[in-house]
Amino acid sequence: MLFNSLSYAIFLPIVFALYWLLPHRHRWWLLLAASYYFYMSWNVRYVALILFTTVISYASAILLERTDAPRQKRLILTAALVSCFGVLFVFKYFNFVSQSISDLCRAVSIPMHPVTLKLMLPVGISFYTFQTLSYVIDVYRGEIRAERHFGVYATFVSFFPQLVAGPIERSKNLLHQIREEHVFDYDQAAYGMKLMTWGFFKKLVVADNLAVYVDRIYNQIHLYQGLSLMVATVFFAFQIYCDFSGYSDIAKGTANLFGVKLMTNFKSPYFSTSIKEFWSRWHISLSTWFRDYVYIPLGGNRVKKSRHYFNLVATFLVSGLWHGANWTFVIWGGIHGVLQVGEQALGLVKKKPEAGERHGLKWWLNVIGVFIIVCLAWVFFRANTLDDAFYLLTHMFYGIGDPYLYAVQACVDMNIWIGRAAVLALYLVILMAYDYASLGRDVIAWVGSRRAAVRYLVYFGLVTFIIFNRSITESAFIYFQF
Repeated sequence: MLFNSLSYAIFLPIVFALYWLLPHRHRWWLLLAASYYFYMSWNVRYVALILFTTVISYASAILLERTDAPRQKRLILTAALVSCFGVLFVFKYFNFVSQSISDLCRAVSIPMHPVTLKLMLPVGISFYTFQTLSYVIDVYRGEIRAERHFGVYATFVSFFPQLVAGPIERSKNLLHQIREEHVFDYDQAAYGMKLMTWGFFKKLVVADNLAVYVDRIYNQIHLYQGLSLMVATVFFAFQIYCDFSGYSDIAKGTANLFGVKLMTNFKSPYFSTSIKEFWSRWHISLSTWFRDYVYIPLGGNRVKKSRHYFNLVATFLVSGLWHGANWTFVIWGGIHGVLQVGEQALGLVKKKPEAGERHGLKWWLNVIGVFIIVCLAWVFFRANTLDDAFYLLTHMFYGIGDPYLYAVQACVDMNIWIGRAAVLALYLVILMAYDYASLGRDVIAWVGSRRAAVRYLVYFGLVTFIIFNRSITESAFIYFQF
């Protein structure tokens, strides 16, 4: 069931109405039933996997709390990690590892055929696996108490707004909200609806319209060269941002309807002045997860400089692998790790500007520079193979000696002419104007504080714009594959 589907438009109001009609003591099972129904709409059989992960992490946390012996605690934690990561490995990484070993053996003249499993990747498995493991680790560290109510805990794991593509919530933020009684708050619900509308603009108008051109180029990349490769890469940068942050906005807005506040997952990332700042604004729930459960346990920056740099690169390599079982993702993660090492070694990382701080020419040049670097790294994220990625990087400037033909050929390749280019540019101008304004204020709250005529004109205008500019192709969110 997609957020941008008719079935979800029917499902959500029904669950919303029942939730507020039921007394508090019955709401958890409604959310649990709705969440499992939501997940089973993709594949009924794979609900067993999320149930297995839920049971293992629930039982492990209680066992950890019942024992004081350090050795037993470590054994319980290890068993939980192996069990949950084992499921993730089989479904997501087994074929990749098998193929990589086979390729390595062939490279040294050892004949070997890879063993492959014909398994479909369960939607959202990386997200709910990381959410449950952070819970177990937090209990192991003594930072939280184990949840005794299995139904409440199962609802925390499967809460449908953020189940399949995040944000990856921590138990410290979400679990107690599932347990607590909520009183309907009109302002919170209205804010959620507005946030959802903005998320739909990002997904239906920006991401899905750009996807048409990105897929055309990247899926047959060797048929193209020159500016079309560059434009497709820039389009993908905005596509993936609007696709993923749009999902996060819809998820957060949906949760608001039930009195639940999810964490913010994106904060205007393309207005970053360094790669480090980019990762403090992009997919925040994942970057903080790796910071707390990989980077800091490795030693973080509390070690000698060479080890600190190793910790950074290692963390981003693992982050790249989290995104997909392909060497393209590993290289993408490694690029971001190396870039952060370079920034720190050269002393290029500055403090983030305060909200409302004036942005001068130097700031804008830094923003543009970081955006270009991020776009080049996105090549490896989007390319189907390493060969495709290197082809694009080595052919994007072909024909640039004749700027007119360079531009015209791109228009022909992508079938984008002046009228369509103006429309796409308008989408991006609206998007970036919102994000830039968000650096200094909550735009939705600010619009909501204007007089009625102004704010309703904005709301009506945005909804109308979405209706008449949405892509005619209904597509799944990109991060469902991770």
